[in-house]
Amino acid sequence: MVLARLILGLLCLSPMTGYELKKHFDSSINHFWNADKAQIYRTLAQLVDKGYATVRTVAQSNYPDRQEHHITEAGREVLTGWLSSGAAQSPERDPFMGQVFFAAELEREDIEQLLIQRREATQFILDDYLSQREGIDMRAAADRRSFLMAATLDHAIRQQAAELEWLDAVLEYLP
Repeated sequence: MVLARLILGLLCLSPMTGYELKKHFDSSINHFWNADKAQIYRTLAQLVDKGYATVRTVAQSNYPDRQEHHITEAGREVLTGWLSSGAAQSPERDPFMGQVFFAAELEREDIEQLLIQRREATQFILDDYLSQREGIDMRAAADRRSFLMAATLDHAIRQQAAELEWLDAVLEYLP
């Protein structure tokens, strides 16, 4: 359900093909939601079936026709209903936390290696988010949409920084 609402949100920005939606997922909202190509195309088909989106074939010279998806008025109503339904909270599902929870079964060095690997991966993600954030001044955002999009990236940056701080503490105090 959330994926469908996110796709509707992206279609509010502009009509897009499935390929363009995947690019937007990878470049603009991957810090809080990811989806593979198959999930996106499957969900697009469902949105069209339900009347929340339409498909328009756009002919191109020297390329296959584009299947451009447009949000419908019914789709906008569904999106608006979701946006105004209250703050969504989903339970955390983090396989790494499961590994940490049961890591006492490992030798200390193996636990340290697990934590160090996670720290390196987290630092890589944080560096990527920080590079996306370069040049963005939330206080000088041109409009509410730009501000809120930057705010979600700022949230992801703070989450990664907090995880690094937590990992450092666990490594420091690990018995």
